[in-house]
Amino acid sequence: MRGGTHVSAVTDATFDLAAGECLALVGESGCGKSVLASALLGLLPENAETAGSALLPAADTDDGVAPFTADRVDLLTADERTLARTVRGRRVGLVPQSPAAHLTPVRTVRSQLEETLRELAGVRRPHLRAAAEAAAERAAFPAGHLDRYPHELSGGLAQRAATALALIGDAPLLLADEPTTGLDRDLVDRTVDELRRHVGDDRALLLITHDLAAAERIADRVAVMYAGRIVELTDAAAFFGAPGPRHPYARGLLNALPEREFTPVPGMPPELSALPEGCAFAARCDRADEACRVLPALTGGTACHHPHADVLEAPRA
Repeated sequence: MRGGTHVSAVTDATFDLAAGECLALVGESGCGKSVLASALLGLLPENAETAGSALLPAADTDDGVAPFTADRVDLLTADERTLARTVRGRRVGLVPQSPAAHLTPVRTVRSQLEETLRELAGVRRPHLRAAAEAAAERAAFPAGHLDRYPHELSGGLAQRAATALALIGDAPLLLADEPTTGLDRDLVDRTVDELRRHVGDDRALLLITHDLAAAERIADRVAVMYAGRIVELTDAAAFFGAPGPRHPYARGLLNALPEREFTPVPGMPPELSALPEGCAFAARCDRADEACRVLPALTGGTACHHPHADVLEAPRA
C-alpha cells in the first residue's frame, strides 16, 4: 500500500470443497470474502501477493468436458494464459459482486449471452437466439430486456444477467459473490435454488453472502470469516440449528437476525491494517479475557479460546 505498508486481507484460509457440495462463506463487509474469491481466479490488483495453494482437479481439456484426472491446477500459481483460456468460465465460473463492472457496456445482454454460449457451450446459429433466451430464463432474467444495454438495467437485472452468464459454462466450481444483491425475497430464493441445482453431483458451489437466510436454504457447510480469517467452519445444519455456532462472533451474526433475537453485534470490525496481535474479535466479545491476547488457532472447527458449549443456549425472553 502507500508508504510501503502491507495489509493482510486474507490469512490462513484453509478449507476443502467437494463435488456436489455448497459451502457458504459469510461475514461482515470488509472481512476478506471477496478478496478470497478474486485470488482464486487471479483477479487481484497488481500490488497484491498470494502465498499457499488452491488446488483444482484438472480435466483433459481437449473437449472441455472430459472426466477429471489425477492432475491438478494450482489456481494461485497458474499463469494468466492458463487462467484466461482454461480456467475462467470453463473450470471456475464467477457470479461477480459488482455485475455492472463485469458486463460489456457497449453490447446488449443478448449479444453477451450468445457470445458466451458460442465459446463455452459450442452453440451455433440458428440455435443461438433460443439458447440465449433459455439461459436468461434460468437466471430469471426477463426476455423482454435481452436487447438492452447494461446501463439500461436496474441493479437487480444486472445481477441476474451476470448470473445467467456464469451458469452457461456449467463449470465444475462456481464462485457466487453476493449473487442476490438487489433482488427481492422471491427472486433471492429462486436464484439460490438455481445455483444449488447447478451443483448436481459433479459440481461445487462457493456461495459468498451476507444473506444468512439464503445460506441456510442451500448450504451444506458454513465458513465464517472475521478480519481476514476463517473463525468457524461447520455443517450448516449444526450452524443454523442445534447446537448452533460455537464462535461468539458467528453466534452474534445469527442473533442479529430479525427472526431471532434482533440484537446487533456490538462495536465495529477492526481495520485490517491495524489488527491486534491476539483475537481480532476480543474488543467486541463479552467472553474475552487475558487468554485472548494470543491468536487462537482454528481447531475443532472454531478459532476461539472460549467457544460456546455444544448446547443451544436458551434465547432471551
